[in-house]
This record gives sequence, C-alpha cells and structure tokens, in this order.
Amino acid sequence: NILQKNLISNKYSCSDGTIIKDDNKYKTAGNVSGSVQACENTHCCLGYFLIIHGRPEVDLLACDVAEKSCPDSTCKAQSRFNSHAVKCVCNADLCNSNITWTPQTAEEPPPTYSYFVDEFMKIGFIILTATLFGLCVMITAAKRRGLFSNKSKAQLVYFHYNMSYTFNLEPFFNYTIVARGYFATVWQGKYRGSMVAVKVFPAGWKNKFIAEKEVYELPLMKHAGILHFLGTGRKPDGSGWLIVLQVAEYGSLHSYLDKHTTNWMLSLKLCQSLAQGLSYLHSDLHFNDVHKPPVAHRDLSSSNVLVKADGTCVLCDFGCSTILSSFSGHQSWQSNTTEMVGLGTLRYLSPEFLEGSVDPGSSRCLLQGDIYALGLLLWEIWMRCTDLFEGSAVPLHLLPYESELGGNVTLETLISHVVNMDRRPSIPKHWGLLSQGAVLQELLTDCWDCDPDARLTAQCVANRLDSLQSAKLHLGSSVSEAW
Repeated sequence: NILQKNLISNKYSCSDGTIIKDDNKYKTAGNVSGSVQACENTHCCLGYFLIIHGRPEVDLLACDVAEKSCPDSTCKAQSRFNSHAVKCVCNADLCNSNITWTPQTAEEPPPTYSYFVDEFMKIGFIILTATLFGLCVMITAAKRRGLFSNKSKAQLVYFHYNMSYTFNLEPFFNYTIVARGYFATVWQGKYRGSMVAVKVFPAGWKNKFIAEKEVYELPLMKHAGILHFLGTGRKPDGSGWLIVLQVAEYGSLHSYLDKHTTNWMLSLKLCQSLAQGLSYLHSDLHFNDVHKPPVAHRDLSSSNVLVKADGTCVLCDFGCSTILSSFSGHQSWQSNTTEMVGLGTLRYLSPEFLEGSVDPGSSRCLLQGDIYALGLLLWEIWMRCTDLFEGSAVPLHLLPYESELGGNVTLETLISHVVNMDRRPSIPKHWGLLSQGAVLQELLTDCWDCDPDARLTAQCVANRLDSLQSAKLHLGSSVSEAW
C-alpha cells in the first residue's frame, strides 16, 4: 500500500534498502539502523513514487516485504494505480532512491511470482497430494468392503438429468442387478436416500435407449399407470446409456404372479390400473399448447409390466414403442416409423402380426395389437385369483399358450395355433357358472378377437373393469355355489 506523504521523513538513504517510517511490516524485511535498512531477508529494494505535476515524488523507500524476482541493479519504473503512481524494485546499494522514469516508458511489466505465491503453490500441492492419497485409501477400503464386487458394476456412473428435474451429477455405488433383458440390464440402489432403478443399455443399443427416452420425455407423460421417469445419462467411459426410474417394489407382473395369488379385489386392482395406464398411453391429449400424441407400446407382456407396493400395475420398457401422429382427426394414425413387424415378445403378438398381414399404411393396428396383448395379461392375472377358483387349487402361473404349446414357442407353432386354428388361452369352464363369469369371458374374447377392428379400445376395457367392481361381493358366494 502507498503510505501517506505526511508520514514519510524528508531523508531517504539505504544500504541495501531504505526504511522511511516506523512500520513493523517493513522492519521485518531487514535490520534497521536509523533511516537505513539492510535488506538481509529479501535482498530487494523497493520504491513507491506518486506522480505529482507530471513528476515522480517519493512516497516510500524500503526493503521489499517479500522476496521476488529482482534482477535489475537500477530501479525501472512500473506504472501503478492507473498511472497515478509508479513502483520499482532493484538489487544495488541505494538503488531505490534513483528511479528511471519517463511518462512513455512507465509500463507495467509482466507480473512476477512472489514468495507468497510460491508458498500458496506449495500448500496447494500438499492439499492435492493429500486428497489423492485419501481417495486411494477410500477406494481400497471400498474394494475390501465389496463395493466393487460383481454385484456392483455400475459404480462411478454419472447421470445428467433432463431439464424437468434439478439433480446434481453424483456417483452411484453399491448397485445390484435386479433384472436382465435382451436390450438392457436393470440395477437398483440408493440415490440421495431414495431407492431408484437404473436401466443400463449397452453402447450398441443406443437406438433402444433413444426410443425409450423419447417416450418418457413426451409432454404430459406423468400418470399413475406409467412408471415414473427420473432422468437419463450415460456411463463416463461411454460404454452404456442410462435411464433412471422409480422402483416398483414387487418387480415384474410375471414374477409377482409366480410368487403370489390374489383375491378378487386385488386382481381387479391389478387389471384396472393396467388398463388405465394403457388407455393413457394410447390417448391423444391436448392441454393448452402442450400435446401428448398416442403411443403404441408394441411389447406388452407380464415381464414389461411392473407391480408397485400399493398393488397397482405400471407400464415400462418402451424401447419397442412407436409414437403416433394424427393426420385426419382421431380415427387414423400415421407412425413415425415404417417398421411394423419384428418387434415384441413372440407369444404376445396378435394374429395379424404373427402372419404379417398388417397394413403398413396405417398404424392403428399397433394400438389394436396392444389390446390383444392386454387380453392375455388379464387372463394371466385372473388365473391366479383365489376367488375365481374357490373350492379348488389355484393353478400355477403360466404364460399364454404355455399349457398348450410348452415353454418355448416358435413362430410356426403360434401361427398354427393362434392364426389357423383361432385358438386362445383356455378359460376355466366353471367361470361360466359365476354371476359375473360371462362378463369376464366376454371381456377377454373382445380383447383378443382375431379381427383387429372388433377389439375394444383400452379405455373401453378400463370402463368395463370399473363396472365389475360392484360385483365384488357376489363372486365369492357364486363360486361356492358353482362348486
């Protein structure tokens, strides 16, 4: 800092430097004897001059407080404070009392690093070294605790969330695999104290990742019957693409039905939420200036429907889905892709897709194909309902056509059974004796009708299921009478 003029004595001299006031800061830079200071600590003389009436006048002469680059024996001016003052440093005896200065030559030289900057660099290096050492210790400890075991290959994965959410980038540790599919692997673990599911697509399946991401990010896609979407990202090494999702506590509908039977009310809840979710997915919504187009799922199966803790179903796995755009009202639809066949789980494909007789000029058939699969899912759920088998053992969970064609079906056997013979999964004969048995049978057959145009819409299925709720008290007694 420049000292005020009235604090400076009129006499300036130095041995290796000069002290011009009783200031402890400058005394520490050398040995003081009267007005002369020997710069033993810094070996560098310092001069500050104020520019008054176009001439430099002494403001401070002393040893420099900190050692710095001081190569010149003469005190060459450096402009300071918008040219209202100049400074010089030099290394010769009494050099700082004689400044070399002209208005044209008083330019600021490149900055030099002082003793304090060097100290800061040393401190920074020590901190960096300590941090790296600490990280090494943490990683070693994590390995010993098994955080980097085969159950946790998704560590050090960073997510970039979509703009609808405000999450920071964070690493994910200690995730475990909960499902493996053809296109992706699903991990589950904690993020900020909450359980999340992370669907990891290999780099080679980027197209499936993009297709699913586009569906989840459609406007107005948040619905109780659709798995809640949290965000997307990719692995830091570029080896995979990620979708972060809500956790469905009971897992897939397939695994749920394998492990649990249901009563009438719970089975109806599963069916209603499933139909409502599909109806919403198929809907063409306009709200203010926001538009959600219809979406055909195209791969409905009990493995691609999840069950939440409250006993409701949610749709997921939109990697095969198609977003539809209307072009003449709500009756006709045009797909954004010409790929009409070859997608979906084989045993859930409708007859027209099995034999390849779909109309490539319209994608209404995509929605109708979903309804066929919905009928098969309703059948799966009801075949595990205890109230529909009162008085006898509830069958083990079977996939559609598993009892007729076995566990491994082929396209040829399905065409023969479903298309040529027009056969469907077996409906227990005693259901016809129930008070609502005829309604159940009619609902199933109207969903899996061989004529796509004769099938119900998803909303119509949801409405019929709602009407069944009033029959819940009568089913138990009716079943007992039937048996």
